[in-house]
Amino acid sequence: MAGKEIFRRFFFPTFTPAYLLRVSILAVSAYLFFGFICIPLAIRGKSMEPAYRDGGFNFCWSLKYAFRGLERHDVVFIRLAGPRVMLLKRVVALEGEEVEFRKGRLLVDGREISEPYIRERGDWDLPPRRVEKGYVYVVGDSRRALITEQYFGQTPVGRVAGGPLW
Repeated sequence: MAGKEIFRRFFFPTFTPAYLLRVSILAVSAYLFFGFICIPLAIRGKSMEPAYRDGGFNFCWSLKYAFRGLERHDVVFIRLAGPRVMLLKRVVALEGEEVEFRKGRLLVDGREISEPYIRERGDWDLPPRRVEKGYVYVVGDSRRALITEQYFGQTPVGRVAGGPLW
């Protein structure tokens, strides 16, 4: 008989003021956590394959860069339009650095940068350009597509919403 009572109390609790307060606190906490700190996002597009697949799911951990700055090779979510429309890209150059692509190879300040996360290199050619103060240079991992079909380039550090949770 005790098992039935535990089952009933668990699934059909009595609505006391204390219970309603706990449920309200839990609901507000979940809203704040998943709305501003750990934002759930669906991944659309193939620009970050194979690390992040089209149709995948991840969380934008907005506290990732609260205590440290961006570094080369960091994967970041960039706010594009509103809190839920973001680009997922990789930081390849930091402010003040000169970035270029030569026959698919990434060069920063004239030195080739190792990119072990790239499976297939394209034949991208992009003349050197200096990353402005307060900006980072981002690009997707999938370099098979034509350079004209990609979203990449300088983005303000203030638009970086965070990094993927995994």
